[in-house]
Amino acid sequence: MATTTKKTAMDCVKLARDPQRPHLKDFIRYVCDDFEELHGDRLVNDDRGLVGGFGTIDGRSVLVLGHNKGATVEENMESNFGMANPDGYRKAMRLARLAEKFHVPIVTFVDTPGAYPGREAEERGQAEAIAKSLEFFALLKTPVVVVITGEGGSGGALAIAVGDRVLMMENAVYSVISPEGCAGILWRDGTKAPAAAEALKITAGDLLKLGAIDAVVKEPAGGAQKNHKAACTAVRKAVVAALKELAKLPADELVEKRYAKLRAMGNFYA
Repeated sequence: MATTTKKTAMDCVKLARDPQRPHLKDFIRYVCDDFEELHGDRLVNDDRGLVGGFGTIDGRSVLVLGHNKGATVEENMESNFGMANPDGYRKAMRLARLAEKFHVPIVTFVDTPGAYPGREAEERGQAEAIAKSLEFFALLKTPVVVVITGEGGSGGALAIAVGDRVLMMENAVYSVISPEGCAGILWRDGTKAPAAAEALKITAGDLLKLGAIDAVVKEPAGGAQKNHKAACTAVRKAVVAALKELAKLPADELVEKRYAKLRAMGNFYA
Protein backbone atom coordinates (compact mmCIF):
# COMPACT_ATOMS: atom_id res chain seq x y z
CA MET A 1 0.00 0.00 0.00
CA ALA A 2 1.43 3.39 -1.02
CA THR A 3 2.22 5.85 1.76
CA THR A 4 1.96 9.62 1.49
CA THR A 5 4.80 11.71 2.81
CA LYS A 6 3.66 14.63 4.88
CA LYS A 7 4.77 18.04 3.62
CA THR A 8 7.31 19.75 5.85
CA ALA A 9 7.41 23.48 6.50
CA MET A 10 10.44 23.74 4.19
CA ASP A 11 8.49 21.94 1.45
CA CYS A 12 5.90 24.72 1.71
CA VAL A 13 8.64 27.36 1.55
CA LYS A 14 9.91 25.84 -1.71
CA LEU A 15 6.40 25.68 -3.16
CA ALA A 16 5.66 29.26 -2.08
CA ARG A 17 8.80 30.42 -3.89
CA ASP A 18 8.17 28.41 -7.05
CA PRO A 19 8.39 30.92 -9.94
CA GLN A 20 5.63 29.04 -11.76
CA ARG A 21 3.05 29.73 -9.04
CA PRO A 22 0.28 32.15 -10.03
CA HIS A 23 1.32 35.74 -9.49
CA LEU A 24 -0.64 38.98 -9.25
CA LYS A 25 -1.33 39.21 -12.98
CA ASP A 26 -2.85 35.71 -12.87
CA PHE A 27 -5.11 36.56 -9.92
CA ILE A 28 -6.24 39.73 -11.67
CA ARG A 29 -7.00 37.67 -14.78
CA TYR A 30 -8.96 34.89 -13.09
CA VAL A 31 -10.34 36.52 -9.93
CA CYS A 32 -11.35 39.93 -11.31
CA ASP A 33 -14.00 40.51 -13.96
CA ASP A 34 -12.12 43.66 -15.06
CA PHE A 35 -9.25 45.79 -13.75
CA GLU A 36 -7.87 49.29 -14.32
CA GLU A 37 -4.43 49.97 -12.87
CA LEU A 38 -3.67 53.32 -11.24
CA HIS A 39 -0.14 54.65 -10.90
CA GLY A 40 2.12 56.62 -8.61
CA ASP A 41 2.28 57.79 -5.00
CA ARG A 42 2.14 61.49 -6.05
CA LEU A 43 5.43 62.05 -4.22
CA VAL A 44 8.29 60.12 -5.88
CA ASN A 45 7.36 57.63 -8.59
CA ASP A 46 5.34 54.57 -9.52
CA ASP A 47 6.79 51.59 -7.70
CA ARG A 48 6.43 48.43 -9.80
CA GLY A 49 6.90 46.11 -6.81
CA LEU A 50 3.39 46.90 -5.59
CA VAL A 51 0.51 47.34 -8.04
CA GLY A 52 -2.96 48.71 -7.41
CA GLY A 53 -6.14 49.55 -9.27
CA PHE A 54 -9.91 49.30 -9.29
CA GLY A 55 -11.87 46.40 -10.72
CA THR A 56 -14.87 44.19 -10.11
CA ILE A 57 -15.21 40.75 -8.53
CA ASP A 58 -18.55 38.97 -8.92
CA GLY A 59 -20.14 42.26 -9.95
CA ARG A 60 -18.83 44.11 -6.86
CA SER A 61 -16.44 47.08 -7.25
CA VAL A 62 -13.16 46.52 -5.40
CA LEU A 63 -9.72 48.03 -5.00
CA VAL A 64 -7.03 45.43 -5.75
CA LEU A 65 -3.56 45.83 -4.24
CA GLY A 66 -0.78 43.29 -4.58
CA HIS A 67 2.92 42.54 -4.67
CA ASN A 68 4.01 42.21 -8.27
CA LYS A 69 6.30 39.20 -8.73
CA GLY A 70 7.14 37.71 -12.10
CA ALA A 71 7.66 34.26 -13.59
CA THR A 72 10.90 35.15 -15.41
CA VAL A 73 14.11 36.96 -14.45
CA GLU A 74 13.16 39.83 -16.76
CA GLU A 75 9.71 40.22 -15.18
CA ASN A 76 11.21 40.06 -11.71
CA MET A 77 13.84 42.65 -12.55
CA GLU A 78 11.11 45.01 -13.73
CA SER A 79 9.07 44.50 -10.57
CA ASN A 80 12.03 44.31 -8.15
CA PHE A 81 11.15 40.68 -7.30
CA GLY A 82 7.97 41.85 -5.58
CA MET A 83 9.90 43.91 -3.01
CA ALA A 84 8.19 47.27 -2.63
CA ASN A 85 9.86 50.59 -1.96
CA PRO A 86 8.29 53.23 0.32
CA ASP A 87 6.66 54.67 -2.82
CA GLY A 88 4.75 51.40 -3.24
CA TYR A 89 3.28 51.48 0.26
CA ARG A 90 2.40 55.16 -0.10
CA LYS A 91 0.71 54.39 -3.41
CA ALA A 92 -1.28 51.64 -1.68
CA MET A 93 -2.42 54.08 1.02
CA ARG A 94 -3.32 56.72 -1.57
CA LEU A 95 -5.53 54.28 -3.45
CA ALA A 96 -7.02 52.89 -0.23
CA ARG A 97 -8.12 56.42 0.73
CA LEU A 98 -10.06 56.57 -2.53
CA ALA A 99 -11.63 53.18 -1.79
CA GLU A 100 -12.67 54.37 1.67
CA LYS A 101 -14.10 57.61 0.25
CA PHE A 102 -16.33 55.73 -2.20
CA HIS A 103 -17.13 52.84 0.22
CA VAL A 104 -15.35 50.28 -1.98
CA PRO A 105 -13.92 47.14 -0.33
CA ILE A 106 -10.22 46.29 -0.71
CA VAL A 107 -8.65 42.95 -1.68
CA THR A 108 -4.88 42.58 -1.23
CA PHE A 109 -2.67 39.83 -2.64
CA VAL A 110 0.48 39.26 -0.58
CA ASP A 111 3.56 37.65 -2.17
CA THR A 112 6.93 39.15 -1.28
CA PRO A 113 10.23 38.09 0.34
CA GLY A 114 10.01 41.42 2.21
CA ALA A 115 10.25 45.15 1.68
CA TYR A 116 13.17 46.32 -0.47
CA PRO A 117 16.19 46.82 1.86
CA GLY A 118 18.24 49.09 -0.43
CA ARG A 119 19.87 52.37 0.53
CA GLU A 120 17.46 54.56 -1.44
CA ALA A 121 14.47 52.83 0.15
CA GLU A 122 15.88 53.51 3.62
CA GLU A 123 16.63 57.14 2.71
CA ARG A 124 13.04 57.62 1.55
CA GLY A 125 11.63 56.23 4.80
CA GLN A 126 10.97 52.51 4.34
CA ALA A 127 10.33 51.83 8.04
CA GLU A 128 8.06 54.87 8.38
CA ALA A 129 6.05 53.91 5.28
CA ILE A 130 5.45 50.38 6.61
CA ALA A 131 4.55 51.62 10.11
CA LYS A 132 2.17 54.22 8.66
CA SER A 133 0.57 51.58 6.44
CA LEU A 134 -0.08 49.30 9.44
CA GLU A 135 -1.78 52.13 11.33
CA PHE A 136 -3.67 53.26 8.22
CA PHE A 137 -5.16 49.86 7.32
CA ALA A 138 -6.03 49.12 10.95
CA LEU A 139 -8.35 52.16 11.01
CA LEU A 140 -9.66 52.07 7.44
CA LYS A 141 -13.46 52.37 7.27
CA THR A 142 -14.05 49.90 4.47
CA PRO A 143 -13.80 46.07 4.32
CA VAL A 144 -10.33 44.62 3.73
CA VAL A 145 -9.79 41.03 2.56
CA VAL A 146 -6.19 39.77 2.49
CA VAL A 147 -4.97 36.77 0.49
CA ILE A 148 -1.47 35.43 1.16
CA THR A 149 -0.64 33.70 -2.11
CA GLY A 150 3.07 32.87 -1.90
CA GLU A 151 5.70 34.33 0.40
CA GLY A 152 4.42 36.54 3.18
CA GLY A 153 7.74 38.02 4.23
CA SER A 154 8.09 40.27 7.28
CA GLY A 155 6.94 43.89 7.37
CA GLY A 156 6.95 44.06 3.59
CA ALA A 157 4.02 41.64 3.61
CA LEU A 158 2.33 42.88 6.77
CA ALA A 159 2.07 46.45 5.42
CA ILE A 160 -0.83 45.39 3.17
CA ALA A 161 -1.96 42.38 5.23
CA VAL A 162 -3.95 44.12 7.97
CA GLY A 163 -7.49 43.06 7.17
CA ASP A 164 -10.89 41.92 8.40
CA ARG A 165 -10.41 38.50 6.80
CA VAL A 166 -6.98 37.00 6.15
CA LEU A 167 -7.02 34.06 3.74
CA MET A 168 -3.95 31.98 2.97
CA MET A 169 -3.31 29.57 0.14
CA GLU A 170 -2.49 26.03 1.25
CA ASN A 171 1.20 26.12 0.24
CA ALA A 172 1.91 29.76 1.07
CA VAL A 173 4.10 30.82 4.00
CA TYR A 174 3.88 33.84 6.31
CA SER A 175 6.63 34.79 8.70
CA VAL A 176 8.58 37.57 10.40
CA ILE A 177 11.79 36.30 8.78
CA SER A 178 12.89 33.74 6.20
CA PRO A 179 13.98 30.31 7.50
CA GLU A 180 17.50 30.99 6.16
CA GLY A 181 17.66 34.33 7.96
CA CYS A 182 16.41 32.80 11.19
CA ALA A 183 18.93 29.94 10.98
CA GLY A 184 21.74 32.41 10.33
CA ILE A 185 20.83 34.47 13.40
CA LEU A 186 20.15 31.60 15.81
CA TRP A 187 22.75 29.03 14.78
CA ARG A 188 25.07 30.87 12.36
CA ASP A 189 24.29 28.04 9.99
CA GLY A 190 22.07 28.45 6.93
CA THR A 191 21.81 24.68 6.47
CA LYS A 192 19.53 24.60 9.52
CA ALA A 193 16.82 26.48 7.59
CA PRO A 194 14.45 23.44 7.61
CA ALA A 195 14.59 23.31 11.43
CA ALA A 196 13.99 27.06 11.58
CA ALA A 197 11.01 26.73 9.22
CA GLU A 198 9.40 24.17 11.54
CA ALA A 199 10.06 26.28 14.64
CA LEU A 200 8.71 29.48 13.07
CA LYS A 201 5.23 27.95 12.44
CA ILE A 202 4.98 29.60 9.03
CA THR A 203 2.60 27.23 7.23
CA ALA A 204 -1.08 27.86 6.60
CA GLY A 205 -2.10 25.01 8.92
CA ASP A 206 0.02 26.26 11.80
CA LEU A 207 -1.09 29.86 11.40
CA LEU A 208 -4.75 28.86 11.28
CA LYS A 209 -4.33 27.03 14.61
CA LEU A 210 -2.59 30.09 16.08
CA GLY A 211 -5.39 32.39 14.91
CA ALA A 212 -3.10 34.56 12.75
CA ILE A 213 -5.22 33.82 9.65
CA ASP A 214 -8.92 33.12 9.18
CA ALA A 215 -9.07 30.44 6.48
CA VAL A 216 -6.93 28.23 4.25
CA VAL A 217 -7.65 28.09 0.52
CA LYS A 218 -7.01 24.60 -0.86
CA GLU A 219 -4.74 24.28 -3.89
CA PRO A 220 -4.92 21.82 -6.81
CA ALA A 221 -3.01 18.55 -6.41
CA GLY A 222 0.72 19.21 -6.58
CA GLY A 223 0.34 22.92 -5.86
CA ALA A 224 -1.08 26.06 -7.45
CA GLN A 225 1.71 26.08 -10.04
CA LYS A 226 0.15 23.00 -11.65
CA ASN A 227 -3.15 24.70 -12.48
CA HIS A 228 -3.36 28.48 -12.28
CA LYS A 229 -7.00 28.68 -13.24
CA ALA A 230 -8.18 26.16 -10.64
CA ALA A 231 -6.07 27.79 -7.92
CA CYS A 232 -7.31 31.29 -8.75
CA THR A 233 -10.91 30.08 -8.98
CA ALA A 234 -10.65 28.71 -5.43
CA VAL A 235 -9.26 32.06 -4.28
CA ARG A 236 -12.08 33.93 -6.06
CA LYS A 237 -14.70 31.79 -4.32
CA ALA A 238 -13.16 32.46 -0.89
CA VAL A 239 -12.80 36.20 -1.56
CA VAL A 240 -16.41 36.53 -2.78
CA ALA A 241 -17.68 34.75 0.36
CA ALA A 242 -15.61 37.04 2.62
CA LEU A 243 -16.76 40.20 0.83
CA LYS A 244 -20.43 39.18 1.13
CA GLU A 245 -20.02 38.55 4.85
CA LEU A 246 -18.19 41.84 5.50
CA ALA A 247 -20.65 43.90 3.44
CA LYS A 248 -23.26 43.33 6.17
CA LEU A 249 -21.21 45.16 8.82
CA PRO A 250 -21.29 48.94 9.37
CA ALA A 251 -17.95 50.74 8.99
CA ASP A 252 -17.51 51.52 12.68
CA GLU A 253 -18.14 47.90 13.65
CA LEU A 254 -15.63 46.75 11.01
CA VAL A 255 -12.90 48.95 12.47
CA GLU A 256 -13.72 47.94 16.05
CA LYS A 257 -13.62 44.22 15.25
CA ARG A 258 -10.46 44.54 13.13
CA TYR A 259 -8.66 46.38 15.93
CA ALA A 260 -9.80 43.86 18.55
CA LYS A 261 -8.64 41.01 16.32
CA LEU A 262 -5.18 42.56 15.93
CA ARG A 263 -4.84 43.21 19.66
CA ALA A 264 -5.78 39.62 20.46
CA MET A 265 -2.99 38.12 18.32
CA GLY A 266 -0.36 36.45 20.46
CA ASN A 267 -2.67 36.31 23.49
CA PHE A 268 -3.06 32.59 24.11
CA TYR A 269 -4.49 32.87 27.62
CA ALA A 270 -7.65 34.90 27.06
